[in-house]
Amino acid sequence: MIRILSDSTCDLPEALLKRYNVDVVPLQILLGDRNYEDGCGITPKDIFRWSDENKATPKTAAVRRERVAEILNRNLQGDDEAICFAISESMSCTAGVMCMAAEEIGAADRVSVIDSANLSTGVGLLVLEAAEMAQQGMTRKDIVERIEALKPRVRASFVVDTLTYLHRGGRCSGLAAMLGGTLRLHPLISVTDGKMEPGKKYRGKMERVIANYVDDMMPCLQHAMKKRVFVTHSGCSESCVALAREKVEALGYFDEVLTSEAGCVISSHCGPGTLGVLYIEQE
Repeated sequence: MIRILSDSTCDLPEALLKRYNVDVVPLQILLGDRNYEDGCGITPKDIFRWSDENKATPKTAAVRRERVAEILNRNLQGDDEAICFAISESMSCTAGVMCMAAEEIGAADRVSVIDSANLSTGVGLLVLEAAEMAQQGMTRKDIVERIEALKPRVRASFVVDTLTYLHRGGRCSGLAAMLGGTLRLHPLISVTDGKMEPGKKYRGKMERVIANYVDDMMPCLQHAMKKRVFVTHSGCSESCVALAREKVEALGYFDEVLTSEAGCVISSHCGPGTLGVLYIEQE
């Protein structure tokens, strides 16, 4: 059997993880001198509260090698094999840690590690594709080849309410020129070649920003794979999330319009009031 694992930045809802039998390896969150595992005893709301109180942005760290080894051992029973997904290597060394853990337990020949070159449900979309292929009985080699072909077609973008978290985290180049302006800017951030880059700048209240962002995406969405699309957010109001989802659903194009809330690691870097629409482009 082919087991599918992902680090916690895939931001897939628990129901989907269970449906597709995906196991999750948590990254780490550091709030001052306290260390947490992503999704274990801490929520994005806790992170935003801590950040406000301490005027600081939380630090994050890759998965721990011993934790990966533990989860791999749990999944590799008998002749089982595993495919592990990691957030972009440009943002974390998680993929490398996964490789080291597989070698440590003597399973390097049964484990494939995929650098997703993406984040959040940009990773999650690939995870679900791999899980479906595994359910169909495809080999590990064939699944990996197919996923590598899909990676460049994942389209991940989002708009943010505040630039503070991204700027402090230092993982998005080109933000300095936007800081300190007299007008509140809400840039579109897209993932290109595994890195975050700012694009179009929106102004105004977030509900209007999100409406304009989704409207701008409509032509591109009609070239997406029809299977599924994600509306993923961090700390957005219910009305903003509903607005984005309704606009995507109104296309009448996708088989599934899925809503996902970003986990602690992604929320730590993007901040509250972030929303994105993520999909895979057709061949």
